[in-house]
Amino acid sequence: MDSHPSHSILASTSQWTAPSEAAASNASSNGSYTFPTGRLKQEMVDPSRTPLCLVACGSFSPITFLHLRMFEMAKDYINRNTDFEVVAGYLSPVSDAYQKPGLTSAEHRVNMCNLATAKASEWLMVDPWEAYQDEFTPTAEVLDHFDQLVNTAFIAYTTPHRGVRVALLAGADLIQTMSMPGVWHPDDLSHILGRYGAFVVERNGTDIGKALASLMKWRRNIWVVPQMIRNDVSSTKIRQCLRKDMSVKYLVPAPVIDYIEENGLYQDDGSDGILETLEERLARIDVRHGDHSKKWSDSGKTEPKLAKSYEEPVEERAHTPSWDVDNIGYW
Repeated sequence: MDSHPSHSILASTSQWTAPSEAAASNASSNGSYTFPTGRLKQEMVDPSRTPLCLVACGSFSPITFLHLRMFEMAKDYINRNTDFEVVAGYLSPVSDAYQKPGLTSAEHRVNMCNLATAKASEWLMVDPWEAYQDEFTPTAEVLDHFDQLVNTAFIAYTTPHRGVRVALLAGADLIQTMSMPGVWHPDDLSHILGRYGAFVVERNGTDIGKALASLMKWRRNIWVVPQMIRNDVSSTKIRQCLRKDMSVKYLVPAPVIDYIEENGLYQDDGSDGILETLEERLARIDVRHGDHSKKWSDSGKTEPKLAKSYEEPVEERAHTPSWDVDNIGYW
């Protein structure tokens, strides 16, 4: 895949190319699927900034308040430290093909994400596209999906037309796997971190400096978001509490708790409840990203060209993060 490690932090508003009508139609037409745009910001508060869409990919089994807090922490950080303006935030639940222990059905997870964001947020949306794919969709392709459809939708709202920068929002534990040899294929990393970039939220138990050490070539596209108020809630811990009939109130949105109880989720002690070892997790990730990476290199096919939402190089103006997390904070 194309690698663009030197992409500018800022979009080039005059040179952005809109996706073709055919490509947009194919991307947005999948049975009854409709790309959600109801909370997409229709007017920039500061037109001098670059519009940014945050995308969090994950299991969300179940979704917790920390998942929602990640977006808020990132938004605060972005407003204070970069020249971006957040115009959209999306949760993209993984499909059932991911086969992760503790993963309840995509239908339940999408429903829980919708319940969590319905009243708790005015700007977060849930895109079910990835969740309802028959096969596992690598993160690189998920970001391509958002790049295509967010830009198609956003140009209808803004004048002059602006290219929306899409970026991955992730916890430090996910970024840590990107530094582990053999887990992610180099082409996928180049596409995710080179073309799109990532906002990484600190997480207890993860050495962020060590996690980012081998990703230095993309340092201009990675921003570290500090947690001023530490929160180590995880879906795994929530499932453990539920199976022990312990309260998860104030850890999970109330409508989600009601949904879990009404549908009897996370009650069994079978394979769904077995905690995944690090070795098992790495093997599972390796298989999926490995299969995806071979698609372009071994098949003789050419990777499809996507519309650029920003050009290179442009004068860099936004904050470039330091790997010394102790020195990064809100001010």
